[in-house]
Amino acid sequence: MVTIAACQELHQDWLKNLAGATGGRTFSTHESDWVWLPARRQLVLLYPQRISPAGIRPGLAEGMRLGAQSVSVWMNNAASYAPLEAFGFRRGPQPLWMSAPVTAPQQYSAAAAAIDPDPPEVTGPDAEELAAGRAHPRSAWHLTTRGDGKLTGRAWVYDPSVAARPPHAPDPITGRPGIPAAPARKPRKGSLAGIFGLSVGPSSRRRGYGTALLSRAAAVAAAAGADRLAINAAPAGSELCAARGFELIGRGQYLFLDLR
Repeated sequence: MVTIAACQELHQDWLKNLAGATGGRTFSTHESDWVWLPARRQLVLLYPQRISPAGIRPGLAEGMRLGAQSVSVWMNNAASYAPLEAFGFRRGPQPLWMSAPVTAPQQYSAAAAAIDPDPPEVTGPDAEELAAGRAHPRSAWHLTTRGDGKLTGRAWVYDPSVAARPPHAPDPITGRPGIPAAPARKPRKGSLAGIFGLSVGPSSRRRGYGTALLSRAAAVAAAAGADRLAINAAPAGSELCAARGFELIGRGQYLFLDLR
């Protein structure tokens, strides 16, 4: 059974991986763990159990020193966010943690989605973060959907267990450059992969692209050896995820502070 704690740990791993791939870093203050994402000029506070001014003040000071333009906080729904309001944080949309076996979304067509490590249309911070898909051994894969030759959507698949394999191990999805995709690994019971940053352009919604991304992500996760998927869905996207086999396992909290 997938727990909220497992989803939160997966999310933390993903953000730390993203920071490492883009020249960022992680650091800790009193009871607070932070990730610096330089491409977005964003500081992130990761799932504090208790908000302590002794941890928040030095964290924000370090963010200002680094040049942060915004600060985000991801929290368990059971934790109190009230102390953050004193620092000017505001609540954002409530994230919904959902999970499904990798077999569920694969029942739907993935034809419009593909692994796409360097799409030319992706620019700015998103382009800088494509570096997360170039590490070896690879643990993250960037996906896109296209319609009429145009980019319509994108998402990331992340399986942290792949990073623990020997550095000379082949990419579990593609084998290695120029070689056909490797056979799917036998799923590891309890192994959890994540879908992050799934988005479809406003003019392309309700045309199957979100479904294709979920289906392709499930296939990639299965090939890497995961047997379950987690996604941190926004309220607007939870209906699609539920229709494609994902079940709600818990709710979180998201807060933000604009430093500009």
